[in-house]
Amino acid sequence: MTSTSAGAESAGTEVVLPTPSTNRRLRFLIMTIALVGALVVTIVVSLGAGQFAVSPTEVVGILLRAVGINTTWAPEAPTATGVLLDIRLPRIVMGLLVGAALAVSGVLMQAIFGNPLADAAVVGVSSGAALGAATSLTFGLTIFGLWTTPAWAFAGGLIAVFSVYLISRSGGRTEVVTLLLTGIAINAIAGAGLAFLTFVGTTSTREQIVFWQLGSLNGALWQNIALIVPLIVVGVAVGVGVARRLDLFALGERTARHLGVHVELLRIGVIITVALLVCAAVAFAGIIGFVGLVVPHLMRMAIGPAHLPLVITSALGGALLLALADLVARTAVPLADLPIGMITSLVGGPFFLWLLVRTRKRAGGWG
Repeated sequence: MTSTSAGAESAGTEVVLPTPSTNRRLRFLIMTIALVGALVVTIVVSLGAGQFAVSPTEVVGILLRAVGINTTWAPEAPTATGVLLDIRLPRIVMGLLVGAALAVSGVLMQAIFGNPLADAAVVGVSSGAALGAATSLTFGLTIFGLWTTPAWAFAGGLIAVFSVYLISRSGGRTEVVTLLLTGIAINAIAGAGLAFLTFVGTTSTREQIVFWQLGSLNGALWQNIALIVPLIVVGVAVGVGVARRLDLFALGERTARHLGVHVELLRIGVIITVALLVCAAVAFAGIIGFVGLVVPHLMRMAIGPAHLPLVITSALGGALLLALADLVARTAVPLADLPIGMITSLVGGPFFLWLLVRTRKRAGGWG
């Protein structure tokens, strides 16, 4: 008996040690609060930073006035209001949505593939979605109106993710090497398709294809945001809804079936959800890599493997990562707008290599 226990007994009180579940809930709460706080600070700083600088108090004043709350903090000049509400705010909101979508898609892919290296960009889903979107614009397809580009992006992403899943699965598991090689093949095929569309397209469509390949939030519009919000909300909601079943799925397919999980239906539903989230992100922001790889792993290391808190914190973490990356893209080089996909790759590339080496060491080889 320890002195702490003895002292507690002599005082007539019972010491209740925190359980692992309690610790995980506490870590989840702390992480959620920290991410929300960091998001708020990043948004305010990002709204004020740029060639036309606006102080944080003026940013808050403009936002309050925009929702009907009059304050003396807001500047009288209409220029600042126009820059914030019509140029910077749509871009930031687009980044938050895209980051959340990519991070949640990463959580779902890693869960359904049972592999920590699964990510929309790594396995070619983003490239497939970009090829679908580029096809619709190159050939001037308008069958679904404003929804045409997202619809073709969804089709391309869906074909890519199903191809990767069917090819890389063997004996009820996904092998690391097969997953990576399948991703390389899908990316190569999509890259060839994008090159062909670049060759046959007009000057305008060529610029848009290059934009997708580099990834950018430049030129985000409220009407584009209105199109992808329903897709991302539905995708994240599905992720939250299937979180408990994904926990059971992680125990093994046979165990999950015994516990009442319809494994095939879950698998197909998650794959479609991943395609939905990725198409929403790619349709107007292009290929932004490694968000779905980096964020879920950082969150998993911080709060544990349970999928419900993982989906929530990953959505917040992905939004934060894209907000920070976009801030760097706009301000790192004067009078220039860096491709945001390049910035996320600079962060995600080394992380991917570290994760690959770590996975290999744990597995004892490359199988």
